[in-house]
Amino acid sequence: MRILLTLVFLCMGLVSSHASLTGTEIKKLVTNKKVVLSTAYGKFPLRYRSNRTVTGDGSKTGLVRFFAPKETGKWWVRGKQLCQRWPTWYDGKPFCFTVEKIGPRRIKWVRSDGYTGTARIY
Repeated sequence: MRILLTLVFLCMGLVSSHASLTGTEIKKLVTNKKVVLSTAYGKFPLRYRSNRTVTGDGSKTGLVRFFAPKETGKWWVRGKQLCQRWPTWYDGKPFCFTVEKIGPRRIKWVRSDGYTGTARIY
């Protein structure tokens, strides 16, 4: 019975398996979706398009003092990681992330430099 309930909760997204998503799962999860990061400065939306461009919009956050308000970069999947590079943000340095689902539309991400956070998928 306990196993059955755990499986039901996993399917409903109420319990996390804490397993990083595969590359295929990551592509399916973000392609043509808006991923809204929760940051200390507010919500930060990223739009991942099927042509492998990603657009970030920090104009409604406190991050504007650090970055240009909007920028479009490139995204790709390498192994089990979601990677992205911006023309000017982070001086054009690419970053990769592991991604795990923690709810039906929620993820936890860990960036290659150890920075971590959560996001919602729309």
